[in-house]
Amino acid sequence: MAFRGPKVWLWRWRRNPLKRRADAVEAWVLLAGWAFTVLAGVLAGLTTAHTVEGGMARERVEWRPAVALLTEQVPGTADSRTGTSSAASVWAKVRWSAQDGSAHTGQARVRPGSGVGTPVTVWTDPQGRLVTRPATPSEARSRAALVGGLAGLCAASVPFIAGRALRGRLESRRIDQWGYEWARFGPLWGGRTTG
Repeated sequence: MAFRGPKVWLWRWRRNPLKRRADAVEAWVLLAGWAFTVLAGVLAGLTTAHTVEGGMARERVEWRPAVALLTEQVPGTADSRTGTSSAASVWAKVRWSAQDGSAHTGQARVRPGSGVGTPVTVWTDPQGRLVTRPATPSEARSRAALVGGLAGLCAASVPFIAGRALRGRLESRRIDQWGYEWARFGPLWGGRTTG
């Protein structure tokens, strides 16, 4: 078991007569790698989160609810006491008018047992196409934070992996250099004892 003394801060940048140029290069590569890792992760995460949240805010402004009418009888039965069914909802064909007055048809989730002409609320974009209900501000913040965090981790992994690869290459080069120096100066030490 090796004895380790107290941890010395910034030991890679301290003066040392045994420190070689390769050690100094490795210290700066390590610092640059960590700096780029943090910078890339934070910038990518914040930019992505801001973009996602802005897109969802634009959806809340542009997407509008519309009343659509069922064009077919929906299979299933509804509970006569509550007006609900045992199944949550099923897909059925509906018809609605866009803001410009053009007629559209599509599939929407409705209660089982609904009859032809039953009104259903659907969400449409400015062109009148069906879309999902837009995210609430709190849902948008949560999604933006999740997507931004994932984007930040992915972006941070690039300089982190590149720095690790460069440090591995420097380590390999340093070991080769030690081998060369050992082969060169080892025989000069002379008389070895066996025992």
